[in-house]
Amino acid sequence: MDRTDEGQPLPLDAHPSRDAILAEIHARPFAAVETPRRLLHFAFMTDQGQANADREALARFCAKRGVAGPAEGARHHRARLGEAGLRWEQHSEFTTYSWELPGAGHEPFAPAGRLLPHAMAELPQPGPLLVAVDLHLLPEAVAPPLDTVFDAASLAAALVDGEAALAATDFQPDPDGFVHVLVLDRALTPSRAGALLQRLLEIETYRVLALLGLPEAQRLAPSVRATEEALVRIAGTMMQTDGLAADNALLDEMTALAATMESEAASSNYRFGASRAYDNIVQQRLAAIEETAHGGWPTIAAFLSRRMAPAMRTCQMLQERQADLSRRLARAANLLRTRVDVALEQQNRDLLAAMNERTRLQLRLQQTVEGLSVAAIGYYVVSLFGYLAKGAKDAGFLPVDVGIATALFVPVALLGVWSMVRRIRRGHGGD
Repeated sequence: MDRTDEGQPLPLDAHPSRDAILAEIHARPFAAVETPRRLLHFAFMTDQGQANADREALARFCAKRGVAGPAEGARHHRARLGEAGLRWEQHSEFTTYSWELPGAGHEPFAPAGRLLPHAMAELPQPGPLLVAVDLHLLPEAVAPPLDTVFDAASLAAALVDGEAALAATDFQPDPDGFVHVLVLDRALTPSRAGALLQRLLEIETYRVLALLGLPEAQRLAPSVRATEEALVRIAGTMMQTDGLAADNALLDEMTALAATMESEAASSNYRFGASRAYDNIVQQRLAAIEETAHGGWPTIAAFLSRRMAPAMRTCQMLQERQADLSRRLARAANLLRTRVDVALEQQNRDLLAAMNERTRLQLRLQQTVEGLSVAAIGYYVVSLFGYLAKGAKDAGFLPVDVGIATALFVPVALLGVWSMVRRIRRGHGGD
């Protein structure tokens, strides 16, 4: 019998991340939801430190109520608190709390602030609030007219999940800061209702997260425009100026522009990339709820397309402008650096030519000095020989005339001095 049939693990070394990968596909499952229900959903931006502190606060909150809290390092948790249910999730940069409350006993669309004592009042806020949704799941029979509940100018409504439900929202926050979503149950099972509600909450959550890139794009747009104008000005100046000093000044300015551009791009690339990813998730969730037009109102997908698509294009356009500007700055800087290098090479060539000329002049001066030195030393040597010859003549040792002997010694003395000077110059590395 195979060992797996006995309930024993495979006798193989598993990858360290295998269990986490296998568990990920089963994480955050849909929970069955009975009609009627009211869901209060919150999303908070959190960094790693805030996320850890929030997990500990939730564990204390659950322990105080006698229910199991999240395990250490857990990123999602469900807790049942009497008639209410809590769904807690941590993501890469945000944390969500979804409170499931009974629908009976609460008049439809009562201010959600009245329910906060049952929700976030006893938990510390983990980070800045980004999303707050008040979602009602009601039977279709008790639903009021949509245009009396929502702003007709921004109302989006559609039949969803194979026309088993009607979903409507105007994406506008109420005085308490909640965006209202109404889901009318036409033929939903509890499991289908749970999946639908979670997807609708994710659409609102990821819609807002995707739009975080828009303020960043608006903040960077003036700087990008100023850099583009500065690049055009520098390129025009390059055509009109010449000289190493002017080129160095332009190169310094362009290097400063490139450094600023790279810094801004590095700080914004994550936000723009995250916006694209969140927008893709929104589109996937919109496709999953299978909308069908209803009552002449725009569908949720159509409404978001008109509002979100321009924002996403703005983010994409600015990121492309940054990338294009970075490439243009690099090309212009390379061109200017080439001009500076050529000017430096010409300067070095002129310097070497001047050095060669000075060396040639020094050589000629040295040769002149050597010639004069040979003549002067030869003169003294001949003079000394003349004294010796005269003394030898007077003593009777020299049978020839002193003048003739001195004249004959002159070429010998000059040749000897020249040979000695040449030998000394060679000893000092001369030619």
